[in-house]
Amino acid sequence: MTIHINANLYDFSDLVLMPGDPKRAKYIAEKYLQSSILVSNIRSMLGFTGYYKNRKVSVLSHGIGIPSCSIYVYELVTFFNVKKIIRVGTCGTVNNKINLRDIIVGVGACTDSKVNRIKFHDYDFSAIADVGMLLNMINIAKKIKIKILTGNLFSTDLFYCTHDDTRLKLIEKFNILGIEMETAGIYGLSAELGFKALSICTVSDHLKRKETISSQDRENSFDDMILLALESIVLD
Repeated sequence: MTIHINANLYDFSDLVLMPGDPKRAKYIAEKYLQSSILVSNIRSMLGFTGYYKNRKVSVLSHGIGIPSCSIYVYELVTFFNVKKIIRVGTCGTVNNKINLRDIIVGVGACTDSKVNRIKFHDYDFSAIADVGMLLNMINIAKKIKIKILTGNLFSTDLFYCTHDDTRLKLIEKFNILGIEMETAGIYGLSAELGFKALSICTVSDHLKRKETISSQDRENSFDDMILLALESIVLD
């Protein structure tokens, strides 16, 4: 057990899906994993382990923002020997070519967070996905005919700063596909700790059009994204 995860050493698989929302973690476990059991519940951050196509897979929620997700990712990798993590989350967009429920796979992540700069002695750090996991995701998407978009995400520390027109115009100018709050931190830890990571997000908000999906849909939909993550993470 750790301070934030009350599981035993071998309760987690080496393959973990990580949504932000504990209810989405429960949804994934109940709908997609066979023989799933609850293995962690401190602070209501729910963790489950079960089987997908005879492969042991776990799911654990990581909360909101880089500081929160970094705690859970660090403990999973350092204390529970996790080797591959896919974040399955939501994001906003300002790109007029992108619509609600589109799926974005983060090749890299820009950020306004100082977390990676603090650890990288204030130099710029390229926060990128694992190439093998990215290729698996692209190939699986083609195979099961689910449309995905690949490109940069923007991980922000300030959820209520998304109304900043200057920032949004800059994000649009540099063709950043999605705005969320965790990926840059996860990709930084991936490089630092040596595990493989990928972030995949479903668009839940279009900031320019002021479109959004319901809170209930955020909890228990996004099945295409979840299926893609499961199908790709079990590939060697």
